[in-house]
Amino acid sequence: MVNQQMLQKLNEQLQKEFFSAYLYLSMEAYLRSLNLDGFANWFHVQAQEERDHAMAFFRYIHKVGGSVVLGAIQQPQTAFSGSQEIFEISLQHEQSVTKSIHGLMDLAQELRDHTSQVFLHWFITEQAEEEESIGRILNKLKLIKGDGAGLFMIDNELAQRVYTAVVIPV
Repeated sequence: MVNQQMLQKLNEQLQKEFFSAYLYLSMEAYLRSLNLDGFANWFHVQAQEERDHAMAFFRYIHKVGGSVVLGAIQQPQTAFSGSQEIFEISLQHEQSVTKSIHGLMDLAQELRDHTSQVFLHWFITEQAEEEESIGRILNKLKLIKGDGAGLFMIDNELAQRVYTAVVIPV
């Protein structure tokens, strides 16, 4: 059975992952209202991936004999000043998720919880990829400085993203 402190932190992370999906759906809705369907698609896929992450925590908690506790999900921001602000917020959000995952790994190491360490390793790698991906898009947005043609090109690029079910070893 999993340590109670670890169980509490795993349940908190589960909630954070569901909030991430909710936040990205809010961003998708805003971008659709601007007819930036490629940007909206990117966040739609992102939301699906975050739900996959949440469900991995859900399954893992059960696997180690814990009880899932589903808490209230905070309402996400719904108004933005544009696509660049959205990606700035996304990067900050992913950095906070990374910090949370690292905290979980630190706790697992402190508790000598090797099973959780193996589980969390996938998320540490994933978070590095998330931050890199969002950072690349943000840098492109900064480069074009709101230019319509550049925005159109990035929108077309982001429209190509396709959801692929994430297989997270649990």
